[in-house]
Amino acid sequence: MSGAPEGWHHVDGALYREFEFKDFSEAFGFMTMVAMLVERHGHHPDWSNSWNKVRISLRSHDAGGVVTQRDHDLAYEINSILRSD
Repeated sequence: MSGAPEGWHHVDGALYREFEFKDFSEAFGFMTMVAMLVERHGHHPDWSNSWNKVRISLRSHDAGGVVTQRDHDLAYEINSILRSD
């Protein structure tokens, strides 16, 4: 497994990134797109939203709660949502 995808860091045993948007609506729209992506993959993040900020932590619960290649792959796909706007 290579280094963390752009913007992601290893924090408390998870792959973590905080996203900031111009307002709640933009943040919620991003969360909606991520929700559809993770549902297709059957790999769901721990995440939170506070107004214009979205925090995402990825770890593979089925692998004992550690970061796996699956988490890195999902982080790259989440990043691609930002580039497609």
